[in-house]
Amino acid sequence: MDDRDPETYAIIGAAMEVHRTLGNGYPEGVYLEALALEFGERDIPCARDVALPVRYKGRDLNCDYGADFICYENVIVELRSVADLAKHEKAQTIHYLKASDASVGLLLNFGQTTLQYRRFIRSSD
Repeated sequence: MDDRDPETYAIIGAAMEVHRTLGNGYPEGVYLEALALEFGERDIPCARDVALPVRYKGRDLNCDYGADFICYENVIVELRSVADLAKHEKAQTIHYLKASDASVGLLLNFGQTTLQYRRFIRSSD
């Protein structure tokens, strides 16, 4: 991380503060609430529980599908509190990017002794 991506740097910094304060082991909902507060304290613009459309053969599906946060109108933020990130959590973040107009996705895992994070870039495919 560096000055070339200040938005994801700010989001990860907020997540690190939440992890440093709470530690690991809480359910995901606790981290969602704490991170929303931390985003507010740091003036990180965000929308929470954002519904994302899923289309099938040109038609919208009537289903619940959404990201935990969209920050800066362009960064999908997905939280987990698991022992280790599996392929399906990574795939879900990639699918969120495909279903949205966001160009960057962050997958944050609060389930380990240090914050785990993974950054995804939306491809043109």
